[in-house]
Amino acid sequence: MTEQIKAQNFECRICGNSEHNTQYEVREMMLGLRDKHTYFECADCGCLQLATLPMNIQDYYPNDDYYSYDAIQVATGIKGALIKMRDRYAATGNCIIGKLMQHLQPHDKLPSLRFTQVTLDSKILDVGCGAGHLLHSMKEAGFKNLLGIDPFNNKEIQYDNELRIEQKSIHKLARQNIEGDWDLIMFNHSFEHVVDQQEVLEKTYQLLKPDGICMIRIPTVTSWAWRSYGVDWVQLDAPRHLFLHSLKSMHVLAKQLGFKLEEVIYDSFAFQSWGSIQYQQDIALHDKNSYAVNPDKSLFSKADIQEFEELSKELNASKSGDQAAFYLRKPA
Repeated sequence: MTEQIKAQNFECRICGNSEHNTQYEVREMMLGLRDKHTYFECADCGCLQLATLPMNIQDYYPNDDYYSYDAIQVATGIKGALIKMRDRYAATGNCIIGKLMQHLQPHDKLPSLRFTQVTLDSKILDVGCGAGHLLHSMKEAGFKNLLGIDPFNNKEIQYDNELRIEQKSIHKLARQNIEGDWDLIMFNHSFEHVVDQQEVLEKTYQLLKPDGICMIRIPTVTSWAWRSYGVDWVQLDAPRHLFLHSLKSMHVLAKQLGFKLEEVIYDSFAFQSWGSIQYQQDIALHDKNSYAVNPDKSLFSKADIQEFEELSKELNASKSGDQAAFYLRKPA
């Protein structure tokens, strides 16, 4: 860890503790601006959080640079059919041909749906979905009742496959839907960007049907990467990531809103290593020599990346990966 300062005056927005917290100064390194932002780690629940939200926070989300708004490419013909079968298997565990395809060319996000036991008929909401990449894959794979919402999109999106992405917040959706009838509400790497964590989970609880599940996929400080790389940890992502939860802080948050935190499944990958090592060497994620931009000019060989992938599998198995899916169930 680097640049640690005792932060006595910052009150944790998750558990309320203000004693013996630790302060860190963290550079913006995705865009390569390198301006510093103050974070503090709660000494009680362990949540790492941005101390003060920048007035110009939207400037850190340029639409032409931020991955959430990348165009969706749709495969057709035999390739398209195989991808649909793979994605159906990845999400539900059904489809023999899809099982083979998932083994050969795995989808790294859809398997997180397995624990929720959703079916193709389940009613599923994705909050903060950007252009709706994950939902689009699910729609193509045969899921029927899907909706994406994101208040920061420039406009509403209607895809040819009838998937709809609405330009609205979960607060507005909750005002329009008094009775909860969603089987699954997902936050796929969007919850760490949420300012009003308790309020958003309160609306989530309202919208879910009894026994419904909220799945939150986020980076976590209960990880080897945070312990090893400190402020150079790539998924800290200052100042876009407002909250970097610990396992304890997620338990605290779930209990506050009436949820039961049933399971935590770690799903980190090589990015936690190569991204953080680049930041240690002052190489921004969008730098011309970044592995994300130009692998051949980066610090890493194919063997290095493979080694990082193997390390990620080991870390996930030992519950030390730097990101995880948290499954919160609303009581029946």
